[in-house]
Amino acid sequence: MTLNDTFKTYLDKRMLWVFLMGCASGFPWVLIGSAMSGWLKDAGLTRTAIGLFGSIFAVYAINFLWAPLIDRVRVPILGVLGQRRGWILGTQLTMLALTVSIATVDPANSLMLTSVLALGIASASATQDIAVDAYRIDHFADSPKHQLPAASAMAVIGWWTGYSLPGYVAFRYADTLTWSGVYWILAGFIVCLIGLTLIVQEPGLDRKKLQTALESRYVTFGTSRSGEILRWLTVTVWEPLAEFMRRNGVKTALAILLFVFLFKIGEAFLGRMSIVFYKEVGFTNEQIAEYTKMLGWLATVAFTLLGSIINVRLGIVKGLLIGGAAMALSNLMFAWIAIAGPKEWLFAATIIVDNFTTAFSSVAFVSFLTALTGRAFSATQYALLASIGNLGRTTLASGSGWFVDVTGSWVLFFVLTTILVIPGLVLLIVIRDRVKALQADQING
Repeated sequence: MTLNDTFKTYLDKRMLWVFLMGCASGFPWVLIGSAMSGWLKDAGLTRTAIGLFGSIFAVYAINFLWAPLIDRVRVPILGVLGQRRGWILGTQLTMLALTVSIATVDPANSLMLTSVLALGIASASATQDIAVDAYRIDHFADSPKHQLPAASAMAVIGWWTGYSLPGYVAFRYADTLTWSGVYWILAGFIVCLIGLTLIVQEPGLDRKKLQTALESRYVTFGTSRSGEILRWLTVTVWEPLAEFMRRNGVKTALAILLFVFLFKIGEAFLGRMSIVFYKEVGFTNEQIAEYTKMLGWLATVAFTLLGSIINVRLGIVKGLLIGGAAMALSNLMFAWIAIAGPKEWLFAATIIVDNFTTAFSSVAFVSFLTALTGRAFSATQYALLASIGNLGRTTLASGSGWFVDVTGSWVLFFVLTTILVIPGLVLLIVIRDRVKALQADQING
């Protein structure tokens, strides 16, 4: 495959749709992630409290529990848009209502109410992620397999665009409009995302036919009403996991799930405390906006496109190994900032390096997860894999603020995030033969 063929891949209109839905997926992390961390820090909350507030992200680690509904149930009324877009629109309308509500609350005086509203946004966002990931997979289920890294790259670019540009606006105007005013602006972003959901096209995969074929495995349940209900529940809840185990083998499947859990856990700890760290070092909200959001977004777009091209040629195993190692080492740049203080040139260099390694590893990781996903239950299986990956990013990382408080050292914290990546890379070497087989399946269709 030539470089020219690779560039032509991006001209497929489905790449634009994947990018737009990626924007929708990344945006909620501004609402309950970076912007909320900034608001809570300015409101006077401790690092431990801010870290524990992040426990709301635990819903991303358990969204696989209701993912079967996104595969099998059509949303009333909104379902006219299709199985995937109906769910996406429903979650966006929910987030709009909750964001308007949170804009009227003062976290310093109503932390519990703020937490409840933020949990609602996280739940809607986690559900939207299931539908968005399935939307991407369904669109490219029967496409040439070299399009997989390109589609993954557009999803990553979309996610960071939806996260970075609204995040830039949030921090750029937080000091002049107050955080409450910022959230009214963010509500306007959701309205724009709703408009985009109405524009994109629903994938045409005949998922119902595939699911009906799998129901034939359970004919012993009989044809009675109770037998049909039991068969529907079995195929909906059990079959996605069973099919994944059959396809990979139980031992290999468990090793793959463990790798997915470990791969980005170090990045998760860093990401949860990054805004708090920047503010404590001495960077202003405006500087955070300029460097982490605008510069970070530009670097992510450029490096994600580059990463997709490189990953096509390196393959999944080398892409994950190189990306994971580079991602771990880039965390040491933050330790340098902790020692040197608020130097803008070092801040810029760190953001560029961090976004390069994150973009490169993310393309390889998303391609890997997508290759593991079957067509009949794309929402459920991808959600299961992503949930396990999110477990480290969400639930475990909620203790990151406590760790910084206990050790009293940002340098030690960032060294730890580097070390945390090593077990995942070791496990990847152990399962590399299965991963290479997955890549061969992509090439051969």
